Amino acid sequence: MTAEATSTATLSETTALNENDGAASAALGGDDLETVRLVNGLSCELPASSPLAKLLKSQRTWTGPDAKQRLKILNAAKSVAIVGASPKPQRSSFFVGTYLQQSSDYRLYFVNPMETEILGQPAYASLADLPEVPDIVVVFRRGSDIPSVIDDVVAVGAKTIWVQLGIWNQEAAYSGEEQGLTVVMDRCIKVEHARFHGGLHLLGFDTGQITARKTVR
Repeated sequence: MTAEATSTATLSETTALNENDGAASAALGGDDLETVRLVNGLSCELPASSPLAKLLKSQRTWTGPDAKQRLKILNAAKSVAIVGASPKPQRSSFFVGTYLQQSSDYRLYFVNPMETEILGQPAYASLADLPEVPDIVVVFRRGSDIPSVIDDVVAVGAKTIWVQLGIWNQEAAYSGEEQGLTVVMDRCIKVEHARFHGGLHLLGFDTGQITARKTVR
């Protein structure tokens, strides 16, 4: 085979390989790569539309603080701000706010730009309007809103964001931690506080009992 023929053959093989690579990329989704996290905490890049990427994104790999750490967070806090607080009694934020008002020593702040007063206290338009930086920012917002709330929490210098029960945004949780926040997510601060301080059954039910037994502080 001549040098010209060899060169032509090599060029053809390279072209075929590139075409095959393109076909393989298309088969994997043919789109931008996305970083997904694994259960062991590691991460990898996969085509965003690939079945494996979608499966990994649907699984919960973030865990957050354990029970002892959550107790420490609650006991160390002196002030709590509730973002997304509502004056409507049927809303869970109203129920939680009422509980914290009556059953804790926290300095409590309500954040809702649409309201002027909640539970007899002034409502603030934003975290930046509060008279102090809260130790815990409790959030009652949609999961898709959590990244912007994290930005606000970081901006004011608060250290802990507590996203309420039923609200989940895993990527936001990782992002918050990477920015130095302590993140609690998909847990009710009322349930946690009551359980640790003797007002709740192990399964989360109000015992309805008054006891002289010493509670955890």
